[in-house]
Amino acid sequence: MTEPAIAELQHEDDAVRVTLWRFPPSTETGWHIHEFDYVVVPVQGGTLTVETHGGGRAAYPIAAAVSYARPKCTEHNIINDTNAEIAFVEIELKASAAPK
Repeated sequence: MTEPAIAELQHEDDAVRVTLWRFPPSTETGWHIHEFDYVVVPVQGGTLTVETHGGGRAAYPIAAAVSYARPKCTEHNIINDTNAEIAFVEIELKASAAPK
C-alpha cells in the first residue's frame, strides 16, 4: 500500500489555488476529480503512474519546467512508484468552474 503524496497549499484567492505536490517514492494522490481547469509546472521530473477509471494505468513522464494543462472533470489517481522524489506545482483556475 502506498502513502499519501504531500500537498502544500501555497496560495489561494478567488481566482486561483496553487499547491505544491511532493511525491516521495511509494506515494499517491488517491482518486480525485478536478473541480477546475488546471496547469501543472513540474519542479522535479520523473515518471509518474496515472490510473484512470476502467482499469487504465500508464506511465507519464514529466520534465522539470515543462508545463502542461488539463481540463476540469479529469478523474485519476497519480502514483510515484519509482525510487526518486517527483514534485510539481498545480495551479487551479477557479474561474473555469463558472458557466460559460
